This record gives sequence, structure tokens and C-alpha cells, in this order.
Amino acid sequence: MLQPDSPPERPGVAADPAPDGAHLAVEPEAVSVASQWKLMWWRFRRHRLAMAGLIVTALFYFVAVFADFLAPYGSGTFESEHTYAPPQTLRIVDTSGDGWDWGLYVHGYRAERDPETLELRYAVDEATRIPVRLFAEGETYRLFGLFETDIHLFGTADPDAPPVHLLGADRLGRDQLSRIIHGTRISMSVGLIGVSVAFVLGILLGGVSGYVGGKTDTVIQRVVEFFMSLPTLPLWLGLAAAVPRDWGPLTRYFAITVVLSFVAWTGLAREVRGRFLSLREEDFVTAAKLDGVGRPGVIFRHMLPSFTSHLIATLTLSIPAMILAETALSFLGLGLQAPVVSWGVLLQEAQQIRVISTAPWLLLPGLAVVTAVLALNFLGDGLRDAADPYRR
Repeated sequence: MLQPDSPPERPGVAADPAPDGAHLAVEPEAVSVASQWKLMWWRFRRHRLAMAGLIVTALFYFVAVFADFLAPYGSGTFESEHTYAPPQTLRIVDTSGDGWDWGLYVHGYRAERDPETLELRYAVDEATRIPVRLFAEGETYRLFGLFETDIHLFGTADPDAPPVHLLGADRLGRDQLSRIIHGTRISMSVGLIGVSVAFVLGILLGGVSGYVGGKTDTVIQRVVEFFMSLPTLPLWLGLAAAVPRDWGPLTRYFAITVVLSFVAWTGLAREVRGRFLSLREEDFVTAAKLDGVGRPGVIFRHMLPSFTSHLIATLTLSIPAMILAETALSFLGLGLQAPVVSWGVLLQEAQQIRVISTAPWLLLPGLAVVTAVLALNFLGDGLRDAADPYRR
């Protein structure tokens, strides 16, 4: 039996494209009874960049959740003898001897000081072989804050051996790879927490403004316009500077997320208001009112679910803006501060041209920011296209 590549078009309704991401044929009956979420998934998986963004984003959040296990060292562990140590190459087989000696290892450093400039330089010491193994014992930490363990994804086979710096070290001899991994937890969670607060404000105020109307709508829209008229960067700087310096790292972390949230809710509030203005006259809303459903029930049980897919796409596209805002504030010294480790805090080490010229690996947190933002943008674009019923 031949199977059509796409469902038949119905009069007056745009035909949904068949889920042919893998060139699979779908029975028309399956499409006609499929739920909205299944139709969205069929359209979403055709978007290759969106699928790649989903995978990369999932990897970033996997790193954020298991940061203590994946990082070979703690974010504050340092080795004063390895300041600005360059990245080491991880090797699998050693052919320097009589035969092939299999096993993970890196060569050690040999420090040399320039007799004229007194600059400390590192050279590869091929005579020194530092074995590396998976699931090695290291510093003790609490996994998920519950289980105490000292097992890390990789580390030196000998606890007394010199530390391994696969991505180099900073000015205090702290492992750059470990700090980037620990910074992933802070930078990626700032986006989630900040967007969550902004969504609550945007949906609540925008929904009330569009549904109630009248003077309430006028007051809320004037507040929205006031916030939107303020320059974003000076407002961020002013609110972040108002955070007391004597607050602890955790308190300051949550304060920065709240600061970012107060700036990011206005655009969503305008979108939700426009949707509510168009939906409040629909037949299903009138039927709910006639059925005795109260105002909160009409809003949250009938109107909001009708454009949930759009809200999900907007949520995904808002997270990169939060990450960039936190990175910019921390880079300027007005956001998170040490000992909290985020990508923006790590980029403070790369503010001087002299440091960049001698230790370019300190710019690697910037690469993490670019990769995460691109992945989230691709994911958001795919969700937006999948949620649009009129897009072919």
C-alpha cells in the first residue's frame, strides 16, 4: 500500500508538513489524530540546526549538573609553580621506548626563565610522563549535595603527581578546564532562573493587562513603556552597582538574576497582552465564561494553553540574552565576583593585551559563551518554526 508523503489538505486549513525528517511516510489518519505536541516534534526534528542546538544545549546542562564529577580539580585549587602554564596534550600511546606503551598520559613541564627579560617560559619535558586515568580519585565533593565522594571523570593515576592542565592554567596556577566546567553551572543557571522570574512577571502583568483592559491596561502599559525607554546597559550597571558589596557570593548571585529579570519581562508582557486582546473575544473564551469559569480559570486554563508553544519558543530565545547580560556585567566587574566562578568572571583574567599574548587560552570561556548562545538560538528558532501552524 502506497503511503502519501504528506497529509491531504483540508479546505481553509494550511496543511501541516509530514514528519519527513528521516523521509518517513506517515498515514493521513495518524496526522489527523496526532496531538499538537507530536506535530510540533515532527516539524522540529526536520530542522537540523535546531536538533544540533538541542544536543549541544543538553550537553551544556549535563556538564552543569555533573560539574564536580567532570572537573578534575576544584575551582579554587591552585599550583603556584604552574602560573600561566600552557595546555598539555593528552596522549594515548608512548612510542619513545622499545615498543608501544598504551595508556593515557601527558608530558610534564620544564620551566625556563629568560636571562634577559626574566620571563618564565614552559617547555615540554618529554622525559617526564604523567599517567592519566579515568574515574580517578581526587578532591572530595558532595554529588548533588547529598553523596560524598572523591571520584572524578579523569585525573592523575598518582595522587602525588603534578596536576594536569589540558586547557592550561591561569595567573594563580588554577586549572582552566576545571574552572570553565564549574563556571558552566553558574552561567547556564543564571539564564534559567532569570528567565523564569521574567516569565512570571511578563505573563502575569501582560495577561492581566490584555484581559482586564481599561485603566488597568493603561497603567500597566505605561509602566512597561517606562522600562522599555530606559537604556538597557546603563540600567543593568546601575542596578548591579546598587547591590551591596558585603553580600555573600550566593546572595549576590541571586541578586544579579533578579536584576536581569526586571529588565527582561517587558517584551514578553507586550506579546502576551496582544495575544490576550485577540483571544478574549474568541468563542471558547465566551463559552468558558458562560459555563461559570472565573477570571483566573479563563486565563490560566483556557487562554494561556492556547499559545503555550509560542511561550516555550520565546523562553528558549530569552535564555541567551540572560547569559550574555551576566557575562557582560561580570566582565565589567559589576556582576558576580570571586570566589563565584562564571564565564564572565573567568573572562576578567583576559582583560589585558599582555595577558592574552602570553596566555591566549584564557579566552576559552568566551568560546563557551559563543557556543552556548548559538546552540540556544538555533534551538529557539527551531521551536518557533515548529510552533507556527502556518509555516510549511
